[in-house]
Amino acid sequence: MAKWTPTHEAPEPLEGPVVATITGLTAVWFVLFLVQLPFYGWFDDHGHLWWLWTCLAGGGLGFIGIWYVRGRDAALKRMAAADAGAASDPGPGSGA
Repeated sequence: MAKWTPTHEAPEPLEGPVVATITGLTAVWFVLFLVQLPFYGWFDDHGHLWWLWTCLAGGGLGFIGIWYVRGRDAALKRMAAADAGAASDPGPGSGA
């Protein structure tokens, strides 16, 4: 069996408001948890208690996601600032 190789290059990744997206979706998970919390007994009686815990887990994992994407965003901004600073500085010995 031959190894598969792509015939074209992969496209550049899309960048968007990642921090806002993850924060918003984390809030949605927690709101869903809080909305379902008063119906704990009903969920328990009908075997759907996992819905409640899924929402709580989504919110908890969302906090990890917020921490991660905030750090990633800060690192990308630092890298862009360093690249811009290096490009604008003529450097030593350039005669400027």
